Amino acid sequence: MKTNNRIDKLRQKLTEKGIDAIMISQPENRYYLSGFNGSAGFLFITQKEAIIATDFRYVECVKRQSPDFTLFQITGSMDKWFQEITGGLSIKMLAFEAADLSFERYQNIFDIINDNKLPFQLIPLTETVESIRSIKEPGEISLITQAANIGDIAFKHITDIIHTGMTELEIAWELEKSMRNGGSQSMSFEIIVGSGPNAALPHSQPSRRIVKEGEPIVIDFGAKVNGYCSDITRTICLGKADEIFNCIYRIVLDAQLAAISKITSGTTGAQADSFARSIIEQSGYGENFGHGLGHSLGLAPHEKPNLNKISADVFTDNMVFTVEPGIYIPGWGGVRIEDTVIIKNGKINVLSHSLK
Repeated sequence: MKTNNRIDKLRQKLTEKGIDAIMISQPENRYYLSGFNGSAGFLFITQKEAIIATDFRYVECVKRQSPDFTLFQITGSMDKWFQEITGGLSIKMLAFEAADLSFERYQNIFDIINDNKLPFQLIPLTETVESIRSIKEPGEISLITQAANIGDIAFKHITDIIHTGMTELEIAWELEKSMRNGGSQSMSFEIIVGSGPNAALPHSQPSRRIVKEGEPIVIDFGAKVNGYCSDITRTICLGKADEIFNCIYRIVLDAQLAAISKITSGTTGAQADSFARSIIEQSGYGENFGHGLGHSLGLAPHEKPNLNKISADVFTDNMVFTVEPGIYIPGWGGVRIEDTVIIKNGKINVLSHSLK
């Protein structure tokens, strides 16, 4: 993973904000900037320094994964090693990731600075690295595309074997096995399978409920390749679907296809949401579409920018996100259709290709 360009972009943002250094604690941001995928550690980035602080468990990992970073092995209490690192940085302001750092850890660092009269202050920052991550590089796009392909193969596997008498848990397990066999290192998130009335829960957890003919089955899942996620939802029906299912499905599909065709570079998240929501509202089901149209994804299954009624985020080329309208009716079930997409040359390209 080439991270130098990413570090340069971060340093530019820090310069614009008048900040000397930043402490990175958020795992995906730490990996994005350094290539280090261990579960514990901090990055300290200044205009001249790039340091990884971690403990004995990950020393060899850092040497292999992040050779351009200075390794600092953590030993003893934070009071000791935090002063050792920051004492050599000659900084006046140290930014931290306000959305990630716990209050307890913040208070600990704050007390260390005050008690030891360290010559800098803590500055909270939000979405600084995330704003860089929102524009995907070619290598990232390739990994997300691979993850989407693995998901497509898994869905084909499910449509080949699914039958009445299977449980939601069995369906989820077959999906996971297929994705693992296809090269997925883990799941993007816990697989969602909701059948019948359970399909009315947007994030239904798989249960021992047995799927039946004629009812909606919402299946939401994603693969992960080298840390990068895909996300897809399909709603299927075994046997003959009734008029209600066909009607709801057509509305959701029309809404999704309309949004995919209309979203372009320069579209805001709120505008994108309205392309699909207006169709669902005009059909009389506006109150049954209770979540946003989608979200970006990459190293995390949910990233910025977002597609919802209040989002002012602006979409541009090489942003990857989902388009996933849904209608949910308590007691009956629901329908959601979701694809992973990317904006290329101003227009949406769909990365997930499973049958709808």
